[in-house]
Amino acid sequence: MNSPQPEASAMSIVFPPLILASKSPRRQELMNLLGLDFRIVLKEVDESYPENLSPAEVALYIAEKKAQAFDEDITNEIVITADTLVCIDGQILGKPETEEHAFEMLSLLSGRKHEVMTGVCLLKEHQLHSFVETSEVYFKKLNSEQIRYYISTGQPMDKAGAYGIQEWIGLVGIERINGSYTNVVGLPTDRLYEELLKLI
Repeated sequence: MNSPQPEASAMSIVFPPLILASKSPRRQELMNLLGLDFRIVLKEVDESYPENLSPAEVALYIAEKKAQAFDEDITNEIVITADTLVCIDGQILGKPETEEHAFEMLSLLSGRKHEVMTGVCLLKEHQLHSFVETSEVYFKKLNSEQIRYYISTGQPMDKAGAYGIQEWIGLVGIERINGSYTNVVGLPTDRLYEELLKLI
C-alpha cells in the first residue's frame, strides 16, 4: 500500500501577481510574513463615505473604493486593498489629528472593550471579492502618565484609534482580544490567505 503523500507546502502554491495597495508598513510586513510575492502600488483615493453606513459597512465601502481605482489598470493581477477602523459605542475613531486628540481617544478606550474592523477587497478580472473581519479588544485602565508617555513616542499619530497593538501601549495595556490578532494590526492574514486560495 502506498504511503499517503504529504500535502503541498503552502510555499509551493503559485498565486497570480499580487499588488498591495497600501502604504502601511504593518500590512507590508504581514504580507512578507505570509511568504507572498507582491509589489506596492499606491493611488490617492477619496475615503469619504455615506453617513448612513454602519462601521463594518464603512470599512468595506472604503476598501472597495480603493480597489475600484485599479479596475482599468490591471489584467492578470490581484489587487489587495484594506481599511481598518476602530469603533466604540458605535463611534468610529479615525487617526488622531493632534496629540490632544490622541489623548482623548486613548482615554475613551481605557478600561473598556472596543472593536477593530478591517474591510478587505481583492480585485481580480474586474470582480470584487470583499469581506470584513471584526476583533474585540479589551484595554486595561490606563493612567494619564501612561497615555502621555505613549503619545510622546509619536507612534499613535498614524493609526486608527491612536494605538498599535504591537507597540508599547499594546504590550502593557491590552488584557485580551477575541478574534484575529493580525486583524487588529491591520490585515487579517488567515482570512486573506483563505480568500486568495479561492481565486487561483
